[in-house]
Amino acid sequence: MHAISIREPGGPDVLDWTEMPDPRPAPGEVLLDVIAAGVNRADLLQRKGQYPPPAGISEVPGLECSGTVAELGEGVTDVRVGAQVCALLAGGGYAEKVVVPAGQVLPVPSGMDPVTAASLPEVACTVWSNVALTAGLVAGETLLVHGGAGGIGTHAIQVGKALGARVAVTAGAPERLARCAELGADVLIDYRSQDFVEEVRAATEGRGADVILDNMGAKYLPRNVSALARNGRLVVIGMQGGVKGELNLAELLGKCGSVTATTLRHRPVEEKSAIVAEVATQLWPLVEAGAVRPIVHEVLPADHAPDAHRLLEESGEVFGKLVLKMP
Repeated sequence: MHAISIREPGGPDVLDWTEMPDPRPAPGEVLLDVIAAGVNRADLLQRKGQYPPPAGISEVPGLECSGTVAELGEGVTDVRVGAQVCALLAGGGYAEKVVVPAGQVLPVPSGMDPVTAASLPEVACTVWSNVALTAGLVAGETLLVHGGAGGIGTHAIQVGKALGARVAVTAGAPERLARCAELGADVLIDYRSQDFVEEVRAATEGRGADVILDNMGAKYLPRNVSALARNGRLVVIGMQGGVKGELNLAELLGKCGSVTATTLRHRPVEEKSAIVAEVATQLWPLVEAGAVRPIVHEVLPADHAPDAHRLLEESGEVFGKLVLKMP
């Protein structure tokens, strides 16, 4: 097969489209002929040498894909050869073939083309596991989403609205905020010129956000706590703003609030499979009904992976997801 390799840690130009041995499915795994793969910020970190795959996982980047089931490993009975599916991966998606645990395979949502479906598994599992399962967002609450114009953000806006919440978002330009509003965002905050703590309080009559989905980490930690409502839940899923921050425990205690930090890639297969099962039964019906839809900015050929990384990392123009299509 052909796949994207990382020649050495560095910029987008270290990504090479090269020949590699075909993978074979182990017991409990499925071999997919990949149709397309989603591009995520975690892939950029892996390319830089800052986010290696778990032990025993392919060094090829790519945390989600769509494809056709080509072969079943021993013991797999609930997936059929020839089915078009999409999958949550721990790595290996930027390739013509990939193996994945059977429990991390999802059907392509009804009526959706498989290239578009490749953009869904990572964001769907991340958002649903954190917003719905960990934070327990319910109707009538306020959800604050940082990075509303990104892949996670555009999905979280729609999930929040589908769950009946009021959604506030931060983004860095008026036109990006306008597009977030088209997805249902109620409170639009330009982080370059506005203080999100003040804006959220103003929009909630001083109460604050019940749930905050944060990709910034240390940089936003004190202000996120300040923006929380009583019994609020802050869920940290990224560290774009650093890894060490100061936590005001007195303020958190006073609000009976909580701070949770989660990752998806390094969870055991059993945990990821349980999340995928929840997504299939709870979120996929919303996707098929059109209440939550994938937002794909652009589809590029797989061997243009360096261009995709440059777009995501440097342009500031990507709204939603980028997808790599296999030959």
